[in-house]
Amino acid sequence: MAVRFKQRSVLPGYGLSLGFTVLYLSLIVLIPLSATFLKASSLTWPRFWHVVTAPRAIASYELSFGASAIAAGINLVFGLIVAWVLVRYTFPGKRVFDSLVDLSPESP
Repeated sequence: MAVRFKQRSVLPGYGLSLGFTVLYLSLIVLIPLSATFLKASSLTWPRFWHVVTAPRAIASYELSFGASAIAAGINLVFGLIVAWVLVRYTFPGKRVFDSLVDLSPESP
């Protein structure tokens, strides 16, 4: 009879960190989001439409989408410049700079 040992995880503490992440996600994102949907579901359609098309709501949409579009445009320009420089030229510290680009949270 062969004795099988449990393989040790390559990432120690993975279960604990995953649990903390799910708890944090629930507290910060999912609970407020669900409260928003519950509140919206309690409104009638005409009242919901009135709230969604209020001048303050329209201004917040314009600000959010406008700021997102500007940020995306800036990221597009500077991202293309950085990609061009990293591909075309060699310079001291190129590997470090490339590593920093790979570690940035905006990278897919």
